[in-house]
Amino acid sequence: MITADIQAKMTPQEALARLKEGNDRFVKNYREQHNYRDEVASLVSGQWPFAVVLSCIDSRTSPSIIFDQSIGDFFNTRVAGNVVNNDVLASMEYAVKYAGSKLVVVLGHTSCGAVTSACKGVKDGHITELLEKINPAIESCGCGGGGNADVDKVTTVHVQNSIDEIRKRSDILREKENTGEIMMVAAMYDITTGLVTFM
Repeated sequence: MITADIQAKMTPQEALARLKEGNDRFVKNYREQHNYRDEVASLVSGQWPFAVVLSCIDSRTSPSIIFDQSIGDFFNTRVAGNVVNNDVLASMEYAVKYAGSKLVVVLGHTSCGAVTSACKGVKDGHITELLEKINPAIESCGCGGGGNADVDKVTTVHVQNSIDEIRKRSDILREKENTGEIMMVAAMYDITTGLVTFM
């Protein structure tokens, strides 16, 4: 469990290593034991998350589980297709500037339904506006009609585009990255193996 002292001393590199170690445990099924009742009680007075993770809402990709972390360890920001919008940026800025997080992660995943729908040109209600945010990645590499191999390629490009967009649009996050206070990284989760690959 992350405490104020642990968070204050943690470097961005150590935060990234913590996520990598957690995913390794998850893949090997050596997950840590958590006493959630005690952890809930110990966090009543405050929280000190070491990272903020933007991921898809896909039910197979819960970041706390695939990184084997516990209550209060990091912020989860979830939206279909892990797209960046003003609310996501504000949440990340809060996590870093006011809650002390050291790492910003954009996590895509294989066989993403949102990316598949974007590749197929789906238009329906508010979904249309969300899927349009994936179009730059489609234009960069082509979609091939929504086949999994092409979808995964588009997703990888989209995740990197999202990191670039965060740097471009958020003065707060860009400046903290430039001074070495935080790191921003893109990653992909394989729904078949459970492995997260950081780019």
